[in-house]
Amino acid sequence: MRVLFIGGTGNISIAATRLLAEQGVDLTLLNRGQREVALPEGVRQIHADIRDRAAAAATLEGEEFDVVVDWVAFVPEHVETDIALFAGKISHYLFISSATVYERPSPFFPTVEEAPLGNVHWQYARDKIACEDRLRREHVQNGFPATIVRPSYTYGKTWLPTALDGQDYTIIERIRRGKKIIVPGDGESLWTMTHNTDFARALVGLLGNPAAAGESFHITSDEVLSWNQITETIAAAAGLEAEIVHIPSDFIAAIEPELGPGLLGDKSHSLVFDNSKIKRFVPGWQAEVPFAEGVARSMRWFEEDPARRVINEERSARLDRIVAAYEAGWPAAR
Repeated sequence: MRVLFIGGTGNISIAATRLLAEQGVDLTLLNRGQREVALPEGVRQIHADIRDRAAAAATLEGEEFDVVVDWVAFVPEHVETDIALFAGKISHYLFISSATVYERPSPFFPTVEEAPLGNVHWQYARDKIACEDRLRREHVQNGFPATIVRPSYTYGKTWLPTALDGQDYTIIERIRRGKKIIVPGDGESLWTMTHNTDFARALVGLLGNPAAAGESFHITSDEVLSWNQITETIAAAAGLEAEIVHIPSDFIAAIEPELGPGLLGDKSHSLVFDNSKIKRFVPGWQAEVPFAEGVARSMRWFEEDPARRVINEERSARLDRIVAAYEAGWPAAR
């Protein structure tokens, strides 16, 4: 099986890249080569800008692939490029969408793939929905063998996944400085964190499966945690205890509008998934990395090299402004 990843070096995709390399699959990455990532032996990389359709077509001239996975398509124009490049030339195409596409709050608990889509708060999610719609039409009308895959919050060893502090070392440094850690709402909304190695095993199990064409799948852990538990687990992995302050999501969005879509359109709602469908298509698969173990792996990675302990001072200052405004009784807090 010859596989092309468009992207392939990001937080989620790198685990799938490494897994396919371990399995000896013929894997090629098409990307701009801007991300410095050590690739496994045997993985070929082609440098091209997929956003330049003509240039990408010229670069891919003479190349043959069975399966294409696009990790970096975000708007309908991106999937239009893929359709133009690969229609009639491949046996399977996978579009990496997002679980943010589901309507919030979902009428299903846990959420199933057939749950209604719609996200009034987040343009990112609406664009992903539009991509999905375009691919469904192309599958029905012209047989384009597209599968839609929806990850939720997926992290790897280089991330500390948080609600607001980003994914780098910022949350740990804030705790060590005695700064308050914001948890949206009362912190009891339910959430799912998925390790990228677990996601990779399910995704790889779908590649080249003709029965998956025309289908949609979310791939997540079955472990359910509250945001309070997530925050406490991250702190505990560093041997620390976080001083949590609960602040309503709409207040946070009022003070720092850039943070609003990801909260109001995603993290402020409980979202738990029924993974029965992916387990039917990939027999034997289940998520195996508990969040406490995954975060411990991340902490070890950060602690191995001081250069990795990146602190986003600008974001930290924004969080300080939110806390100060809330504790000062800014009108939006009332």
